[in-house]
Amino acid sequence: MRPIQMVDLKQQYSKIKKDVDAAIHEVLDSAAFINGKAVTDFGQNLAQYLSIKHVIPCANGTDALQIAMMALDLQPGDEVITPSFTYIATTEVVALLRLKPVFAEVDAKTFCLDPVDLEKKITPKTKAIVPVHLYGHAAPMDEIMQIAEKHNLFVIEDNAQAIGGVYTSAKSGKKKTGTIGTIGATSFFPSKNLGCYGDGGAIFTNDDSLANKLKMIANHGQSKRYYHDVVGCNSRLDSVQAAVLNVKLKELDNYIAARRKAADHYDKAFANHPKITTPYRAPYSHHVFHQYTLLLEGVNRNGLNEFLASKNIPSMIYYPVPAHRQKMFASFGSSATDLQVTDWLTERVISLPIHTELDEEQLAYITSSVLEFVN
Repeated sequence: MRPIQMVDLKQQYSKIKKDVDAAIHEVLDSAAFINGKAVTDFGQNLAQYLSIKHVIPCANGTDALQIAMMALDLQPGDEVITPSFTYIATTEVVALLRLKPVFAEVDAKTFCLDPVDLEKKITPKTKAIVPVHLYGHAAPMDEIMQIAEKHNLFVIEDNAQAIGGVYTSAKSGKKKTGTIGTIGATSFFPSKNLGCYGDGGAIFTNDDSLANKLKMIANHGQSKRYYHDVVGCNSRLDSVQAAVLNVKLKELDNYIAARRKAADHYDKAFANHPKITTPYRAPYSHHVFHQYTLLLEGVNRNGLNEFLASKNIPSMIYYPVPAHRQKMFASFGSSATDLQVTDWLTERVISLPIHTELDEEQLAYITSSVLEFVN
């Protein structure tokens, strides 16, 4: 049996090596390392895949979120509502821009923003909502957009874990996650479902004027070279990474299918176990399983993590300390926020390996090992 990885990028690369190597060599031969043809092509290809008008590639997913907030002219002290149960990048950019993060509860089944608690957190200072499509499951965007429209709020979708995911709206049919709100933001970190071989990110929008502003901000605020209309930053996707992403974008739907197949195996193995809850799949969400996360009850979660490690099976706890309990937000008094579901989840979740290269032998070994400990 091959060694088990949380994400097996080496095996994945071996299957697309010829195309990736050729694409990288094309960039090297052109010497257009910044804003080259590969970047332009990737932006257009991703826009077509997502059925959205504008894709603005940038340096990473955190920058994507920051640039989105800058483009919306949010001012210091403005409140931005986000889940606390998410990777820190979602929330740290709020504080970085001197905005105020307001943490809302998540649904215990989907791990995504709870619309009921979201609306309770809205004040006259609220300007934006940042739903996260966590672990690859879509947030309840119909309810979130309805609340946003009611209160005249921007919606920035954090799509870093759900690229290629599909949301089925009761009003407007199927749409790719990240294309529903005012702006969508994503990451191409190597472990993502669509990952490059370094850092990378992108921003999406259907708004023409907003797209122009996003492009300017990502490139030092320039409308044309040496003419700086707004305060911006330096956030570019380099051509080598774009070349890799152009190759992998063609495989994304196959990658998602492979992840879902692995998730189906896990679901079947753990079905109806009294101590294990497998990931929920809401009818509106085509789950892309960036993570496969179990919810445990009556199980020593940390003990399971250590037991699996002793059997050379990696597992991860995403996220052991929610954002509202992080020291970096102490000045906002966020530790006093009552998020009982979030706190409950952080003590019970554990993520198993899931990626495009898992085989039946590996999956059987992982599931039998989990059941050996839990039983």
